[in-house]
Amino acid sequence: MPNSIMRLHRVHEPEDPSEYDDGLIRETSAKLRGESGLSIIDSCISDEDNVRLQFFQASLFATLMEDAITEIRLLEECNNELRILKTMTDMHLLILKKYNVTRPHNPDELADIDHKNLGCDKYKLNKLVADRNIANTIFVSTYLDLAIYKRFDTLTNYNKSILDTDTYRAFLAEDTMNNKMKRRELLKQVRQQRNHIKSVTYDTDQTIEILKGQLEDATLVSEARSRYMDNWQVARTEQNTQTIDDKEAGPSQIIKYYRQRHDHEARVHSEIEILTNIRINETLEEVEKWMNKYDKDIESIDLKIQLKKNDYNSQIAKRIEMEELYEKHDIEMKDWVKFTTDREIERLYRLKMNTAAIVVQAWWRGLLVRLELGPFKPSKRKGKPADKKKKK
Repeated sequence: MPNSIMRLHRVHEPEDPSEYDDGLIRETSAKLRGESGLSIIDSCISDEDNVRLQFFQASLFATLMEDAITEIRLLEECNNELRILKTMTDMHLLILKKYNVTRPHNPDELADIDHKNLGCDKYKLNKLVADRNIANTIFVSTYLDLAIYKRFDTLTNYNKSILDTDTYRAFLAEDTMNNKMKRRELLKQVRQQRNHIKSVTYDTDQTIEILKGQLEDATLVSEARSRYMDNWQVARTEQNTQTIDDKEAGPSQIIKYYRQRHDHEARVHSEIEILTNIRINETLEEVEKWMNKYDKDIESIDLKIQLKKNDYNSQIAKRIEMEELYEKHDIEMKDWVKFTTDREIERLYRLKMNTAAIVVQAWWRGLLVRLELGPFKPSKRKGKPADKKKKK
């Protein structure tokens, strides 16, 4: 990128910056903005020319600064430990950026700083990275200003801003000292006012204590007088009451005697009446109880009688049924005995006839054999008598 700018200057060196190729300038600015992440390049390009160098001087300074920028960038890229520490420190912000978590457009840089822990490594690392970024920004902006416009207004502006910042910080330090002096004076006045208020408060407390003691004394006196008057009134009342009681003691005793007698008679009458009512109620309860018992017993007896009647009827029916069954079984037994007797007679008859037939058949067969009759008759064949004779 710087070489392309140098070639552009060598081919044609215009006297007016407006004659530069706008497309090349925009491309170069965009590349530098993309590599370094700077937003100050636009302001460098749009500034008016105050001091312009010659082409050779500007190119020489730009070349030197190009080498310095390259070395600084190589140094940053090779410092892996610092990059790892920075990544670990900014892990929360990187996670928010990865998941597209919305953040405020102009966050306050002092919002996340703990004033009680300013010496931690995180703040030191952020300060180191910020200083490096500022230096890199100054170098790149000055390099662009020299390469494109042949001037170093950006460096001058940065120096001026740094001087203004130092002046502002000195002013703030002086203002801080003045504020501390004012604060010291105000604290002194506050202490004096507090001491005065303490003394006035002490005097007021003493007065209040005195008045409180007087009030307590007056309260005790008034309470004593009140108790005395109350006791005196109670004593006078008791005296008058006792005098009246002494005068009315006789009639009161008589009235009390007859009243007690009347009360006793009324109580005895009521007790007798209550006792009579109790006895009547008990008698009625007994009568009702025996009536209920009579009804229950009658019902149970009727139930038993009905059950006995049912048992009697069932026994009669069972007896009749058993008599009928007995008669039926008697007839069946007689028939069975007759049947067995007839069967035995018939069996003996058959046995006798069979035996007689066997005897007759045996006798007949023996007779046929002896007489050589029927199937036992000898056949008339030749040669058989001779054979028989030979056998004999």
